[in-house]
Amino acid sequence: MTNADPHAPRTVVPIEPALLIAEAFDQAQVTEIRHSVTSCAHASGLSGQRLDDFVLAINELITNAVRHGGGRGWLRLWHESGVLVCEVADHGHGISPQRLGDRSRPTPDTAGGWGLWLARELTDAMEVVTGTVGTTVRITTGLNNHNPTPR
Repeated sequence: MTNADPHAPRTVVPIEPALLIAEAFDQAQVTEIRHSVTSCAHASGLSGQRLDDFVLAINELITNAVRHGGGRGWLRLWHESGVLVCEVADHGHGISPQRLGDRSRPTPDTAGGWGLWLARELTDAMEVVTGTVGTTVRITTGLNNHNPTPR
């Protein structure tokens, strides 16, 4: 016997068929995550320099999450409408508006500070949401686009 109303509407949780990776990581998983991203991005249609650029951008974001975002983070990778999307989130203290607004290339002798700049330069689009409870960075690259869109 059940107390459930047989005529009540069912709640259906949609399955995300385009979701390729959804994983938490810390320093120990950075290399493993990078290899998983490479495999999934390649299987989705990225190759050559575009694949290398996208993986490098993601590597910079996950490294930033570990170094500046509390030692760990979360990565989601999916494809939609001809683009590959990666989102990296952490629970750090956020990025200052000055640092976030600085889009100039770091000087060659600068140690650090290259991560966000590289991610922006190596992908078609980048969005950052940041605050005192953490930062989420989303980057995209076109699967059929061989020339990045202007930034």
